[in-house]
Amino acid sequence: MNRAWDEMIGADGRARGHYRGYSEWLLAQGTERLAAKSAEADALFHRFGITFAVYGQAEGTERLIPFDVVPRVLPHIEWLHLEAGLKQRVSALNAFIADIYDAQDILRAGRIPAELVLCNSQYRPEVQGIGVPQRIYAHIAGIDVIRNADGRFHVLEDNLRVPSGVSYMLEDRRMMMRLFPELFARCQVAPVEHYPEVLLANLTSVAPRGVDNPTVVLLTPGAYNSAYFEHAFLAQQMGIELVEGQDLFVRDDIVYMRTTRGPQRVDVVYRRIDDDFLDPLTFRADSSLGVPGLMAAYRAGTVTIANAIGTGIADDKSIYPYVPEMIRFYLGEEPLVENVPTRVLRDPEDLAYTLAHLDELVVKEVHGAGGYGMLIGPMASREELESFRARIIADPARYIAQPTLALSTCPTLTQAGLAPRHIDLRPFVLSGREITIVPGGLTRVALREGSLVVNSSQGGGSKDTWVLTGAS
Repeated sequence: MNRAWDEMIGADGRARGHYRGYSEWLLAQGTERLAAKSAEADALFHRFGITFAVYGQAEGTERLIPFDVVPRVLPHIEWLHLEAGLKQRVSALNAFIADIYDAQDILRAGRIPAELVLCNSQYRPEVQGIGVPQRIYAHIAGIDVIRNADGRFHVLEDNLRVPSGVSYMLEDRRMMMRLFPELFARCQVAPVEHYPEVLLANLTSVAPRGVDNPTVVLLTPGAYNSAYFEHAFLAQQMGIELVEGQDLFVRDDIVYMRTTRGPQRVDVVYRRIDDDFLDPLTFRADSSLGVPGLMAAYRAGTVTIANAIGTGIADDKSIYPYVPEMIRFYLGEEPLVENVPTRVLRDPEDLAYTLAHLDELVVKEVHGAGGYGMLIGPMASREELESFRARIIADPARYIAQPTLALSTCPTLTQAGLAPRHIDLRPFVLSGREITIVPGGLTRVALREGSLVVNSSQGGGSKDTWVLTGAS
């Protein structure tokens, strides 16, 4: 694995140009002050209840996502390139989903194997032929981006079902402004706090045709969901109702919300519930989280569901290798931000290479998430390698393989002081009448030395992400 790209320090040992102002400030701080500010942040996050739930943990279900007080900084010119690449990518993904549930031109052209789509558990034949407003399926997309050893950005993963984490982006910024107000007077940092306003405008713009003043609600599985804090936070910030399935009902193919003033029609449902649980009359009959009859209203075109039902087909890891082909097929363009090189183990050549180089690669389950169901070859024991090898041989189509990436590093406050830790970035892309991206995103950091797993469920933390507005 190549030496990781250092976000702050260049090869000459000096701070990169866009970090210079912050670096000068950082060098003037003692680690004691930074540690005190970090403890203050933890106490405030506890007081505000900014937590996520961890399932199956004996020590309790609620945790803080560890917050690091050293920001990740991106220059304006670099952000413009990344922004253009993500808008291009999400445009192609939306075109792909719309095509899959309509004419399936890309399958007929042989550009993606049909069985990979039509036999995929995320493909929903129930919505085949159902049109959606403006042919937008992925209204909110969280695209995971890494910077490799060569300094270039690559897309690691597309999150299109119920992407989470934006509340931590917003709260991290709020915390940094509270802890270090002098930094924001010193550095030209693009704002992110208007994200809820942009999200609400995005959701209202995709309301069913003929609805001028749509009612938008956020549908949550409830307080025991791992991202419930985010659901409540976003609903409050947007000024919309946070509802559970029991708060909604369908009559004459129209969705209504129960209120103290009587039923109120609902036009847009920002759902944070997986497809399987949305409507027990169509999907899982044992679901108590959804709304009976919701699919009937969806078919009738009286309600918009964001993200649309069936969107998961485009964020499955078995489909990910074909996104560059989608960009070429639907947009007639070359990808501005490349995928990470990926081997599809259903292919015999890719399978043979992976088995021969298992100790060098990262292998992922195509349906896995949250850092689970994966092997990091260079860090695995011989027993782990052989166990995973047997699982791959038993069902190769369940896996993809990628090189072990030298994720870029950023200085991070540890118990021993400042030290480099690996990071990624999840910008949030909103699709409505236009595609918008709030400048920044959720920077996740692997807090354990040498670790490449940034997921909060696996011990990762988060940083504020600064996009500078001036030339740098």
